[in-house]
Amino acid sequence: MLQSMKDLLSRRRYGAPVVIVSGLPRSGTSMMMKMLDAGGVPIMTDHVRQADVDNPKGYYEFERVKDMEKDPDKSWVRDGRGKAVKVISWLLKQLPDDSAYDIVFMRRDIDEVLASQNKMLKHRDEADATDDAAMAEAYRHHLAEVRILARKKPNWRMIEVRYDQAVQDPAAVAKSVNAFLGGRLDERKMVEAVDEKLYRNRKDGLTAPKPA
Repeated sequence: MLQSMKDLLSRRRYGAPVVIVSGLPRSGTSMMMKMLDAGGVPIMTDHVRQADVDNPKGYYEFERVKDMEKDPDKSWVRDGRGKAVKVISWLLKQLPDDSAYDIVFMRRDIDEVLASQNKMLKHRDEADATDDAAMAEAYRHHLAEVRILARKKPNWRMIEVRYDQAVQDPAAVAKSVNAFLGGRLDERKMVEAVDEKLYRNRKDGLTAPKPA
């Protein structure tokens, strides 16, 4: 009851929330965008970044998101009310405070994230001199900061979704995400949008992400 009142007051103040899909790079954000798209959520994307071998189903990106840190004009974010937009986790703190945000935050085992990133860099003939252990530690620290920020922001709501669970039990994830977003999505179509074959760089015996 109390949460319902809070949601009602938030809608009166900010309008419909912007649905944000976020997480570390290579954590399943594109898959979740595809699930939301299939389920009936309008998507903010400009299709500038095309599908490739690393994301054959598409990236669902919106180029203006990448400029949020340096562009003072964030008025376009209000156009995302009632829609879903993908925002990498480092840019969440750049979201303006004049909208409410329902954040679907993807979690993936950090070793898998690093393996996927390294493979992507190899496909692009790019090199990354950063030590994987140091990067993993930085990622864990960053994820803890995101959780703290989410608790502090009165206009944020956040649900965490495990990538491995979304692939292995998409019906359960579709149900929880749908409930989080108000219960109006087509869960069957969300489930159909998941392609388990694209769960690559998988760790044997993986059951849950390492804690942040």
